[in-house]
Order: sequence, then C-alpha cells, then structure tokens
Amino acid sequence: MADLTGKVAIVTGAARGQGAAEARLFVASGASVVLTDLLTEEGERVAAELGAAARFVRHDVSDPADWAEVVDVAVEAFGGLDILVNNAAIYWTRGFADETAERVERIMRVNFFGVWHGMQAVLPAMKARGGGSIVNISSQAGLEGMPGHAAYGATKWAVRGLSKTVALEVGEHGIRVNSVHPGTIDTPMIAAVGLEQGAGKYPSVPLRRIAAPEEVAEVVAFVASDAASYLTGTELVVDGGAMAGMVRPVGSF
Repeated sequence: MADLTGKVAIVTGAARGQGAAEARLFVASGASVVLTDLLTEEGERVAAELGAAARFVRHDVSDPADWAEVVDVAVEAFGGLDILVNNAAIYWTRGFADETAERVERIMRVNFFGVWHGMQAVLPAMKARGGGSIVNISSQAGLEGMPGHAAYGATKWAVRGLSKTVALEVGEHGIRVNSVHPGTIDTPMIAAVGLEQGAGKYPSVPLRRIAAPEEVAEVVAFVASDAASYLTGTELVVDGGAMAGMVRPVGSF
C-alpha cells in the first residue's frame, strides 16, 4: 500500500466505482480526501463511511466556479492540497458516422475540460504547498483506436497529451502530472454495456479477466505518492496486458 500519510487529495467522480475505490484507498493510506461528484446521495454515503478524513462536495467538473469551491474546501478543511485525481468521466459508444457535434461537445466538457479546469484550479494551492501530484485518468482508448469510441477516445487522447504538456510546464514547481490508462474495469460505467468480472471470460486479455476498481486505485495511489517522486509526464497502463498484443488460442497460427 502506498504511504499517503499527511497528504490532502481531491478525487473527482468518487461517488462510486473507480473513484470511490481510490478515495477509500487514499484514506486507508493516511490521506485526507475531498470526494466530488454529481451523485450527491452516493457521494455523501461514501464520505460518511470514511469519517473525519473525508468531505463530499457536489461538483460539476465542467464548471470552473465549482472547481474553485472544491479547492477552497480542501484548503479550509485540511490545510492545503497535495494530490488531484481527475477521475470523473462519462462514457458511451457510437460509430463515428452516427455521432453528433452536440454529443461530442458534451463529452468534451466533462472528460477533457473537466481535467483542464481541475489542473488550472489546483496549481496555486500546490505551488503554495511546494509541490504536488496530478493523476489524470485516461483510458486504453487514449492509447489506441477502438471502434465505436470516436468521441470518448478523442477525449482520452486529449487528456494524455495535455498531461504531458502540463508536466513540462509545472515540473519546476515540484508538481508532477501523469496519466493512468485503465483497460476494462468492473465499474457501473461499463456494467451498462453488459461487461462483468469473472476469470476466463475475456480471452483477448492476457490475464483473461477484467479488473476490479481497487486494482486501478492501487496504481493511482502509487503515482500520487512520494514513492513516485521522479515520475512525471508519462502514462501507466492498467489493462491486464491487452495492449501487449493479440492473444491467440493455443494451437492457432
């Protein structure tokens, strides 16, 4: 488990799924966490479960004013800010020819501009703290083309590129920026398209399964921690080996 003792973190999209797993692990690792989401009831439930080390803020990541409030809560409640996990995202699949500009603008506002506004909002507090770690959750779809993922994939490629650029600009302040690229993870977001956990169900993945959210959370906690103090401007892939190459059944050519 990564040591986050004394750290203060913001985790977006933390009412359920991967974000909730990250918030739980962060608190278990010694951090104080501001959880944010539009799902108020679920977010408040997770924060209550985590106790005094957690606060919940209802938060639209596409709204810079909401971001200012979230940062203020972190500083006022816990004395500063060390970590930002840009986890919040929306997801759907649709072929490129059938996609609309209105839908693309909607997903960009959340998946890309949510990350953009978040990084801009936290930089002053992190500079005041003498450094920090920003972890932007991209996707396997931000590393390769995937049918049906024109809009979603475009946002995740953008997050990947933005993370590298900002890392170059803020490194002198001791602020690290990295992207994490999960493959298929067992969360409510992908459950909607009929995927579920289970050993041996996914022969296209070398580990033959999809991951639990906690497996991604462990990687995020490491990247956020001082154990990754010389890691910036890069991407970490958490995909069970899916990007390593096509897996062929035994006996095939």
